Parts: sequence; structure tokens; C-alpha cells
Amino acid sequence: MTTDNSAESRLDDKTWGELREIAARYPEARSGLLPMLHLVQSVEGRITPEGIEACAEVLGISAAEVNGVATFYTMYKRKPVGDYHVGVCTNTLCAVMGGDLIFERLKEHLDVGNDETTADGKVTLEHIECNAACDYAPVMMVNWEFMDNQTPESAVQAVDDLRAGKEVHSTRGPRLGTWREAERVLAGFPDDRADEGPTAGPASLAGLKLAREKGWTAPEGEK
Repeated sequence: MTTDNSAESRLDDKTWGELREIAARYPEARSGLLPMLHLVQSVEGRITPEGIEACAEVLGISAAEVNGVATFYTMYKRKPVGDYHVGVCTNTLCAVMGGDLIFERLKEHLDVGNDETTADGKVTLEHIECNAACDYAPVMMVNWEFMDNQTPESAVQAVDDLRAGKEVHSTRGPRLGTWREAERVLAGFPDDRADEGPTAGPASLAGLKLAREKGWTAPEGEK
């Protein structure tokens, strides 16, 4: 492959430079593929053929190898995502606590199905198998930030506020940016919101608190 291909004509010089910057972070350049794909999404709004070719060229691997990774992980999207990706956990605990009802209410309210985007391009709705926050069930995530202890009413209010352009915070602190902004953070380019959260909440720390009160410690491993 040469550098004057269609991928380079679609991705600007800044993006190409940042792809190379990511690859240079790792002793083995191909270890940078996951954040590189997030960078492509932050620029293109999804994983495009041009983005795949660009990653392959920078890493010196085949486009088929890049495509294999991009199709394995569900965080990489092949069609455009709205400004706000709303993922509702419908796994067992969240479902029992109301996740299924939240998902159905949002589908009706937004007039979309699973993995579909509203007509205004603002919200993409997806059911997620697990958001890894069972202690705050039912949970949904907006651009991978936690929205804990949700109800159908609070979920609808959140998406309405986002579509109206209001400032919305996750339940653990940080302001919600757009999906492309979040993808750039996942690529390794901070947004200077780290001090806003997220932090572990009381429910997540209950076991640690109890252990300290009881003087419990983990057994030492063999030396």
C-alpha cells in the first residue's frame, strides 16, 4: 500500500499523525490497534473501509487482520452512531430490576428499535448484555458513562435533555460529551474531565468498608 490511497484522502493529516502517535506508544505497534479504531470512529463516526486501510497501513498488517478485530468487538460500529449512544443493560439482574421495561419504554419514546438511531441523529439505542454495574441495577450508559438506578421515567428524561442540548451529568459525576468525543478519549486523548469522575460509589465499596470494619484481609500467597 502507498500513502496516496483513498484512505489518506478521506482522513486528514492530523488524524494520520495521531494514528502513528498511538502506534508509537507500544513496543509492538499492532498493540495500538484498539485505540486506533476508536480514533477512526471519533473522526468518521464509525469504522469505515478507509479507516481500516489506514490502520493497516500504519501498522504494516493486512486490512483483513484489522477487519477481524473491528468485527469482533461490539464497541466498533459499521453504521453511523448518534451524538449519544444509549446502552441499556438487559442482562439478568438489570432485567429483573426493570431494565427490560426501560429498554421498551425508550424504544417506544424514541421510535427506534435496537441498534437504531433517531431521525434527528441524536440518539442511538442499543441493549447491552452487561454494563458491569450490577450494584446499581438497573443501569444504562450514555457514551460509556454510567447512569445508575434508572427508571423508565428517569431514562426518558435523560434522553430528552440530551436531545434538547441540555448539560447532563452521569450519576457518578462527569458531564456527558458526544459519542465522538468519548471515542477520542478511548483512543487515549484526554478530555480533561477526569477530575469530574467517574468514581466508585458506596454500593461498590460496601464490601471494602465491611472488611476494614471487621479487620478482614486476604490470605497471603505462597512465597
